[in-house]
Amino acid sequence: MEITEVRVFLKDSPDKKLKAYATVTFDNAFVVRNIKVIEGTTGLFIAMPSRKIKQPCPKCGFKNEARSKYCNQCAAQLPLVSRAPSAEPNINNSQSEHKDIAHPITQSFREYLQKRVLGAYNEEIEKGRATPINSGIE
Repeated sequence: MEITEVRVFLKDSPDKKLKAYATVTFDNAFVVRNIKVIEGTTGLFIAMPSRKIKQPCPKCGFKNEARSKYCNQCAAQLPLVSRAPSAEPNINNSQSEHKDIAHPITQSFREYLQKRVLGAYNEEIEKGRATPINSGIE
């Protein structure tokens, strides 16, 4: 599988951990949007698009976000959901509330994807530095 295009959309707030979103096209036939570029403690990395995990209310069946204490539909108290220990020891609680929508299967493809996205991110940063800002004053 070949990555045929990477588009990076920088975020405005430089003090936050989320630096950009990326859209990646594979084989000119398949697109994955909302890949995040994040500043971690050891440098930049990518996070795949994900969604919050929902749990149904035992009383009315409404799907509430994981770890909710009360149902948003009927206000019934929700049972505490005990989580099985993760197979990956470095996953913290905030990540376990989300599930990837799409993700690489192999480590080699993850590294390839991350290298291409971070390369495009760095190019976009350099473009931003090279572009003069027009203040409207002449």
